[in-house]
Amino acid sequence: MPGPAVVAQTSEPWIRWNWVSSHTDVVFHALRDHVELTLIAVGIGMLISVPLALLARRWRWFEAPVLSVTGILYTIPSIALLALLVPWTGLTRTTAEIALVSYTLLILIRNIVAGLAGVPADVREAAEGMGYTPTRQFARVELPLALPVIIAGIRIAVVTTIGLVTVTAVIGQGGLGQLILDGLIRDFRTEVVVGSVLCVALAVVADLALVGVQRVAMPWARRRSAP
Repeated sequence: MPGPAVVAQTSEPWIRWNWVSSHTDVVFHALRDHVELTLIAVGIGMLISVPLALLARRWRWFEAPVLSVTGILYTIPSIALLALLVPWTGLTRTTAEIALVSYTLLILIRNIVAGLAGVPADVREAAEGMGYTPTRQFARVELPLALPVIIAGIRIAVVTTIGLVTVTAVIGQGGLGQLILDGLIRDFRTEVVVGSVLCVALAVVADLALVGVQRVAMPWARRRSAP
């Protein structure tokens, strides 16, 4: 496999537009796979993180071990984690998703716990004084106030996952990362540039979309910041 130095020394132009126009189906397929891998990973990560964060919020002793375990998972190098999983789940999408989900857990759980912990005690007491049940208090008071921190965690998890998806190209599941890897193997800059640019653009668009979701979900914050 040629290294970066070989790519840098080649006379190949940075991008061949005729290749892009004749391979739009390949590019869109890679982009679609990238989006799917990201959405599945963050979605499953949320399904796991929300109950764990609520348990950690309810029983404080549970917070340290759950953050420790997810922290250990987060520190495992992605290539090493994929290598550990391949003997069990093969070169499959399942392997890629297990790794990607593992990296979302610490970010999501930590931000959900921090968001709920940041709700002022006097607000909780006021809700209790108004006769709110614990479930209604969580849904109507605590969750709305915790949303800024929670959505910030989702934004970080989404952007991080978009970057990590490219690494799963080493097991044939990399979405846009597959274009980058193929370009490096073939010493073909166009694939490297197209894959890299689209990956960055996808991260920016996803982050801006989540900012928009936050503004829609928190209209009171928008009114408060208005002059």
